[in-house]
Amino acid sequence: MEHVAIEEIAPDATFRLRETGDVSGLASAIGRLGQLTPVDLRPLPGAGEGARFQVVAGFRRMEALRMLQRERVLARIHDPLRDEDAWALALHRALFAEPWTAADLDAIADRVGQQLPWAVPVLAARRKALGKPAAAPAPVPAPAAKPAPAPPAPHPTLAADPAGFTRALAVRAYELNREVAAAYAAWGTLPAEGRRLVLEQLRYLVRLQPMLEKERR
Repeated sequence: MEHVAIEEIAPDATFRLRETGDVSGLASAIGRLGQLTPVDLRPLPGAGEGARFQVVAGFRRMEALRMLQRERVLARIHDPLRDEDAWALALHRALFAEPWTAADLDAIADRVGQQLPWAVPVLAARRKALGKPAAAPAPVPAPAAKPAPAPPAPHPTLAADPAGFTRALAVRAYELNREVAAAYAAWGTLPAEGRRLVLEQLRYLVRLQPMLEKERR
C-alpha cells in the first residue's frame, strides 16, 4: 500500500457499479479518524501524461476525500491487473461483503453476467438470500460427547457435477484471497496461534499449486 496523489487518479467510472450518493457521513468519519480502508487502483490503460491510475474499488472513499480536499489517498496498487480480475475486485463487496439490497443486486446482474460469468450463481444465491426473512436463532443444545471422527468421504459435488464443483471452488478461493488480504492488513494484531494456523494452511497451498500446474500441462 502507498499514498497516491489524487491528481494522478483519472475520473474514470468504468468499474463504478452505482452512484456514490451522499458521502458526507463518510467524509466526516475520515476527517476524524483518517482513511482506515485503502482504495484499489490499477495503472490506467493507455495512460499518458497526467493521470496514471484507474479506480477499481473505493469510489465512495475517493468522493469523500475530494470533499475533504485531500491531496493524497491511501491505495492498494494492483500492477498488473487483468480486466477480468479488476471486475472481480470491483464486484466482491456486492457479492460477498456489503449489505446491498435486492434492487442493487438486480441492477448489476447484467454486468456480472457479461464480465464474470462464474459469479452469476453467487449473485443469484445472494439475491435469493435477501428475499428470505431472517431465521429465528436455534436453541443451543446441551453439550454431548463427541463421536470418533469418520474418514473424509469424496466430495459428492465433484462426482456429480465437475463443472459446478470447479466454479464453486473458484469462488471459495477468491473469498480466501480476499480474507487473507484483510488478515495481512492487521497481521500484527492477530493471535499468534491463529497466525501459525493460517501460515500452515497457506504453506500447504503453496506446495499444492505446482502439482496442479503440472497436471494442467
